[in-house]
Amino acid sequence: MPGRQAKIITPTMLRRMLGAVANRQTTSRDRVIILLSAKAGLRACEIARLDWSMVLDARGRVADCLAVRDAIAKKRGGRRIPMHPSLGRALVALKRGSVTVGPVVRSARGGCMRPTSIVNWFAALFASLGLEGCSSHSGRRSFITAAARNAHKTGCSLRDVQLLAGHKSIEITQGYIDGDTRGQRRLVTSL
Repeated sequence: MPGRQAKIITPTMLRRMLGAVANRQTTSRDRVIILLSAKAGLRACEIARLDWSMVLDARGRVADCLAVRDAIAKKRGGRRIPMHPSLGRALVALKRGSVTVGPVVRSARGGCMRPTSIVNWFAALFASLGLEGCSSHSGRRSFITAAARNAHKTGCSLRDVQLLAGHKSIEITQGYIDGDTRGQRRLVTSL
C-alpha cells in the first residue's frame, strides 16, 4: 500500500474481526491484539513490546490506564492511555490464563511476538475477512479519527488526541484523521 493510508475500521468491521477470532485457541490473546490497536491506538511495535508491568497496577489488577513507555514507542513517544472498557475486559480475560510477567502478547511458542509478526497477523486476518486496504495501522487510524471526531464532546482538543497518539507534532496527528463527507455536508448545511 505505498502512498496510501490504511483504511479505517468501522464498528461493523471491528465486530467481524472479533467474531473471526472468537473460536480460536488463542481467542483471548487475539482479542487483545485487535483492541490494543482499535481502542488504544497502539502501533504494531507497541503491541508486540507491551509488557504486563505497563498494564497492571500495584495490586496486580488491570489498571485504568496503559502506560506505554518511551522504550517501546516510536521516537520515544511514550504516553498514558486511558483504558477502554472493552480492552480492559479483554486484558482481564487474557490475564486469567497467562503469566503476568513479561510480554502481554505472546507467540504460540510462549515468547514475545515481533512487530513484523503483529503486522503479518493483521494482514492474515484482514485477508481472511476480505477487507482490502486494511493493515496493522487501520486500528490506530480508526482510534485517532474517532478521538478527533469526539474530542469536542468531551472537552478535549486535537492536542489531547496528539498526546494519546504519541505524536511529536499536531501535523502528524492531522494526517491520520480520516475525513467524513456526510459530516462535512451536515456541517455546511448547519451554517
